[in-house]
Amino acid sequence: MSRRRRIRSTFVAALRAFIRRKTAVFFTFFFPILIILIFGALVRTQPTGGLFAREPAYYIPGYLGVVVVFTPLSRVGSTIARHRDGNRFEKLATTPLRRWEWLLAHTLVNVAIIGLAALILFVLVLGVTGANVVVGPLLLVLVPLVVAGVALFCGLGAIIGRVASSQDGVIAVSNAVAFPVWVLSETFVPPSMLPAWFRSVTAFSPLTYFSRGVRAAATGSDPTVATLVLAALSLAVFVVGALAVPRTE
Repeated sequence: MSRRRRIRSTFVAALRAFIRRKTAVFFTFFFPILIILIFGALVRTQPTGGLFAREPAYYIPGYLGVVVVFTPLSRVGSTIARHRDGNRFEKLATTPLRRWEWLLAHTLVNVAIIGLAALILFVLVLGVTGANVVVGPLLLVLVPLVVAGVALFCGLGAIIGRVASSQDGVIAVSNAVAFPVWVLSETFVPPSMLPAWFRSVTAFSPLTYFSRGVRAAATGSDPTVATLVLAALSLAVFVVGALAVPRTE
């Protein structure tokens, strides 16, 4: 079997597994919609002062970050934990499928699912919050930004799945990592509202560069630097994540 067929077969199997899990579908597509409806109402009702005082377009990275961060971390991490419990990796070790191919196939599934969810959320944000975006070629940069972000957190999810002792442990660690990263990476909380010492800490969060890139693309600014930094971080974390995928248990 060729490499392309191995990756395609794993992709199809992972996609079918996702569709069969109704809870995963709900949290990927419908939970972020609730976030938009709730936070969008807060943005509209606080035009001056407060946490949601910025223009609605400022919070677009935060809305998209819901699916870019939470879904890959929990899905890939839980899949690895579940495969370990079922001794699936021992079976995979007898096949030609390599660890990076396995992670790539699952990353592609997440890219397809989250890409669709991000598109729906983006359109919904424009309708619910009244955010104004600059329509032009720069909006196309949102595609590589989402792809890089998903790949990065898939890699991180693989690392969490390797170090966590169970599926419950994966969920706990994923939430402990995802929530502060999502809230504090220049998404909903502007740097000016953070303590001076903490502002430099946010530069170490990969989601910060996703936020900067998305915000720049949506407002017509140059997102090149943020996109390149995110792409480099994504490649590095993906490689580490591929190495973390178990061979056998």
